[in-house]
Amino acid sequence: MIASFVIMNKMDVQKRRLETAELIEQRGEAKVAELSALFGVSDMTIRRDLEALQREGIIQRVRRGAISATSRSYEPPFALRAERFREEKSRIGRAASSMVSEGETVILDVGSTVLAAAEVLRERRNITILTPSLRAAWLLADNPDLRVIVTGGIVRPGERSLVGTLSERAFESLYCDILFMGIGGINVRAGFTEFNLEDARVKQEAMKYSKRRIVLADASKLGKVAFMRVAGLEDVDALITDAGANPDTVAELRSAGLEVITA
Repeated sequence: MIASFVIMNKMDVQKRRLETAELIEQRGEAKVAELSALFGVSDMTIRRDLEALQREGIIQRVRRGAISATSRSYEPPFALRAERFREEKSRIGRAASSMVSEGETVILDVGSTVLAAAEVLRERRNITILTPSLRAAWLLADNPDLRVIVTGGIVRPGERSLVGTLSERAFESLYCDILFMGIGGINVRAGFTEFNLEDARVKQEAMKYSKRRIVLADASKLGKVAFMRVAGLEDVDALITDAGANPDTVAELRSAGLEVITA
């Protein structure tokens, strides 16, 4: 009982901090007093939350509150991203899995939405999966009916993605049926963009050796522009997003020639 309470309490803290970060990102700033009233906790609790978010580089503390510290090269911590739109990502993951036939070879990229696809694929059989994600590899490793290949490379702390020359070269002699790629932002003019330069280069190599290229992204990524361009809309076969996506943005992407599937 005590252990369950501790786990739930940690989840509540993480959820509150995620919502705080999102609010400050959207509005640019927030006061301690208003956050305290919004979440029904003390000012001291909010100050601790803001200090934790500042250590992560998400916000900057100012007198009586905080302001956004994010930039196009800033990628929120994986733990925070994993809590956002959990059900939507699950639906995207199921839609992605339905596109894979027995006997096919799949590249699973990194990120929380692609990891949702891995959750579903781990119940499948007779599929070969190549991944630069240690999280996905760990999730899939115990299914004897799957062949899991890890690219190798340098581990990005926190993200647990594999980057660098070893990871990029892993795709050169392997031609795969389908790539499920995570992304930082999708914009009609900028195309598909990513926060981290090294992750972006791995994605670009994976795209070269994939027959079909499918981007998995929840609705919050649509319209956004991150730091590095990974590909143009014309370089991707389809985008799977959730049904909560802005209809105007979806229509704009489709008008530009991108197939958009909503789950």
